[in-house]
Amino acid sequence: MEKILDIADAIAHEKGLEPEKVIEALKTAFVQTAKRVINKDFAFEAQIDEKTKAINIIQTITVLADDNEDLYTEAGDVNPAFMSLSDAKAYDDQVEVGDQLQDEHSLEDYGRTGASQLHREIEFHIQRLVEDELFNKYKSKVGTLVSGRVTRVDAQQSTYIEVDEVRAVLPMKSRIKGESFDVGDHIKAVVRRVNMDKENGIQIELSRTSPKFLEELLALEVPEIADGTVIVERSARIPGERAKVALLSTHPQVDAVGATVGVKGVRINAVSEELIGENIDCIEYTTIPELFVSRTMSPAIISHVEIIKNEEGENEKVIITLPADQKSKAIGKSGINIRLASMLTGMNIELVETDSTTNEATGEIEESKDGVDALEALFN
Repeated sequence: MEKILDIADAIAHEKGLEPEKVIEALKTAFVQTAKRVINKDFAFEAQIDEKTKAINIIQTITVLADDNEDLYTEAGDVNPAFMSLSDAKAYDDQVEVGDQLQDEHSLEDYGRTGASQLHREIEFHIQRLVEDELFNKYKSKVGTLVSGRVTRVDAQQSTYIEVDEVRAVLPMKSRIKGESFDVGDHIKAVVRRVNMDKENGIQIELSRTSPKFLEELLALEVPEIADGTVIVERSARIPGERAKVALLSTHPQVDAVGATVGVKGVRINAVSEELIGENIDCIEYTTIPELFVSRTMSPAIISHVEIIKNEEGENEKVIITLPADQKSKAIGKSGINIRLASMLTGMNIELVETDSTTNEATGEIEESKDGVDALEALFN
């Protein structure tokens, strides 16, 4: 088999693979072919002849002691991978236990059968190598933004998208409510999951409902996020309706919220447009949990925050005290505001209205100020 290394270089160049990996795949193909057309029980090894640029098939036979049980199979036949020391002495009187004898085979001696089988094996192993490379490539892209052209929409409304050299799928459950796509549309999404299936090969699932999609779009529109000056610490979404993003500036002269929103909201509006009009609340992140919770409840103005810890000392839930007229704002339409705040903080939120008493002298309602004073102390 002449100049197989030249073929390996050509395949590597055409498929964008590393030549060393292609050579290993070809060696595996040669060994598997030898097992199929010569003897499946033989121990074969593929060796490269640098001078002729060919791959040689070598059968290796290990020399064992005459009384070694491995010399025979369970059926009592001679194991072709081994040879007794006494039999080996007939070939070379200098041989010792543990030495390996080598017998060269040529696939060309097996005519069309050997050639066709080798062709199938090479095709299989190269295709598998290509799939492995793509799998590793896109596995590292999980959570990152990709874009492509819609090639098909099936009966279940799953959208198939051509992304570079592979086809990915955007399931209906991962689409924003109310959006639809037609063949030829160009869309953006994040890689949600990458699987390798023996029958169907590499499978890439995309998402437009993940909070990560929102974060990637922000990085695309906001240079400060792209270069790390502003960090998206946390994000939460109810796709197509509303989202909250917690932002942190790493530079004292950069306003995280202002940079993200942009002049007259141009940056945040561009992201909202891609998300089919999803409203995006930008808040400043802080490591003070009580203050962070109060900011996540915006636009509601709250009076007091109490965080309840579990037995392990972890934050379990938060009790928020607020005026009665702020409760509807805190909850939001269909509970959307409090749900997002809970998702962003990772805690269950319980709302408690402030106690109100009537001043007998003036007839005016007075609200308890204890919670307000405690919250303000956090800012000072």
